[in-house]
Amino acid sequence: MSSPEKRVQELHLTLPPAPKPVAVYKPAVKVGSLLYVSGHGPLKEDKTLILGRVGDKLTLEQGKEAARQTGLAILSTLKDHLGSLDKVKRLVKAFGMVNCTDDFVDQPKVINGFSELMKDVFGEDAGVGARSAVGHNSLPGGMAVEIECIFEIEG
Repeated sequence: MSSPEKRVQELHLTLPPAPKPVAVYKPAVKVGSLLYVSGHGPLKEDKTLILGRVGDKLTLEQGKEAARQTGLAILSTLKDHLGSLDKVKRLVKAFGMVNCTDDFVDQPKVINGFSELMKDVFGEDAGVGARSAVGHNSLPGGMAVEIECIFEIEG
């Protein structure tokens, strides 16, 4: 498999601009060989977020696309913080939150949009980590998905 940087090109992925904090926090914090990535939302190239509740205004597939878009925003933060996606050794843990109706039960299927992207970029071993997927009745600004993660990185 080619390097993560080459995979982004091969997959014709377009990364949105690296998101900037909207409150008092850092988008990523390095501790030893771990990079803790703060919660990210589905940021599009035009710097707007995908908004809505899955099971109400958004379908499962639209939620999954929002999770994928959140993954692209996280890749932007990784690249901005590390200089290259090739410095990522592996995804360790992801925590996915889905803005959804009370009766929606397919949160793992929504977060697969993120997980499939990470696997495509970093590979079967390095791109698949431990994961949680939970539903929420509200997320900041009404965004559809929020994901935070931990990556093992070089040095």
